[in-house]
Amino acid sequence: MSWDINKLWEQDKAHFVHPFTDFSVFQEEGCDIITESNGEYVFDGKGNKYLDGIAGLWCVNIGHGRKEMGQVMAEQAEKMAYYSPFNNLSNVPATQLAAKLAELAPSNLNHVFYSCGGSVANDTTIRIVHYYFNQLGKQDKKIIISRNNGYHGTTYVSATLTGIESNNWGFDTAHQFVHHVKEANCYRRPAGMTEAEYCDYLVEDFENSISELGGEEKVAAFIAEPIMGAGGVLVAPEGYHRRMYEVCKKYGMLFISDEVVTAFGRLGHFFASEDVFGVQPDIINCAKGLTSGYIPLGATLLSDEIYEVISKPQREGAVFSTGFTYSGHPVACAAALKNIEIMEREGICQNVRDVGPYLEQQLATLKDLPIVGDVRGSHFMMCIESVADKDTKELLPLEANVGKRIAEQCQKRGLIVRPIAHLNVLSPPLIWTRETVDQVVGILRQSILATVESLIEDGLYQPQA
Repeated sequence: MSWDINKLWEQDKAHFVHPFTDFSVFQEEGCDIITESNGEYVFDGKGNKYLDGIAGLWCVNIGHGRKEMGQVMAEQAEKMAYYSPFNNLSNVPATQLAAKLAELAPSNLNHVFYSCGGSVANDTTIRIVHYYFNQLGKQDKKIIISRNNGYHGTTYVSATLTGIESNNWGFDTAHQFVHHVKEANCYRRPAGMTEAEYCDYLVEDFENSISELGGEEKVAAFIAEPIMGAGGVLVAPEGYHRRMYEVCKKYGMLFISDEVVTAFGRLGHFFASEDVFGVQPDIINCAKGLTSGYIPLGATLLSDEIYEVISKPQREGAVFSTGFTYSGHPVACAAALKNIEIMEREGICQNVRDVGPYLEQQLATLKDLPIVGDVRGSHFMMCIESVADKDTKELLPLEANVGKRIAEQCQKRGLIVRPIAHLNVLSPPLIWTRETVDQVVGILRQSILATVESLIEDGLYQPQA
């Protein structure tokens, strides 16, 4: 198939409203249009080939262009593309996938509510949490605690849960029942504080916030990513999640684990909450890697205890009145089943456990570069933080746009990484090998050095003596 790439570029600018668009440059620069993908590579309309360092957007876990995925989706579409999930009707793939997710998830998460993506899964979860406490006669128990710099989506409630301040500039939020506490940022913890002391500090802040907000009578749940994604790939101190869970149980709160990014192998397990962090949440939300991004699908996994409450009729003639036209879409669920089958058959989680530590080690070698302040993350979820001064951790000026500069230098050399202000994130397909890691780290080193030169030339960075 051939395209007039210049015509597409103009049409894209004229008609496609992109997520997170920088309108200060969009009309001039437009977008690079990706036209093909295969394995760990993507190709643009000008014939350039790139290593995909971000797996689309944290999601193409099994790699691009898997024929099995296309085939199973086509077969399901021919057999039955869609039928209503309402009115006591179901379909085969949705039923089979729900059973499979219950098998893979922590032991008491046996009930699945389907949506179309991570934002909607998180939004739906809050509606279910409020309904759950209403059913228990606790109508005042509504407050949800999230974290500064946590990312949970951009639908109305999920955007409110998101604690990245710039995400909501100019937008309204449902702030009346959402409260944010300090994020766990070990790199920027208070000076002189050990990680263990920092963990104590964060847990104490959390418990104090619960008390100030009305305690057990008012606070319903805590939502957290096992590792914070778009907020900077922040890894909490050891034991943090377990202790936050214990505080939740002390105050009769639900613990919601937002595994939209971390589930389906990114940390080497199908779900990270229990296997990596030792926590059995009351609710897990997932999307992205559930289908490896081949088709939209989200899921909210509910505990037996929650289901027992919400599955009882609230009043005569009433139903559990939440859901979507595409809940449990047959084609999406068939894709998810095939995706999980591929992951199990090819040992993709094991590959992440084998190659992930090597990726961490090799990326850490970049710390010798003058602007690299921190390299952090776990397995196939990593971040490089650039700074002006390594000792003080002072940031470069905003106009330096250092994350974008590094990403552009990487793209010139055949690698796509994600810029987020002064950060660069890697969340690659889970099929990377050690050889790929070596290639990527080499490109990053060259690109960061080229960025340093450009910053000096532009008078935006002065090397330390």
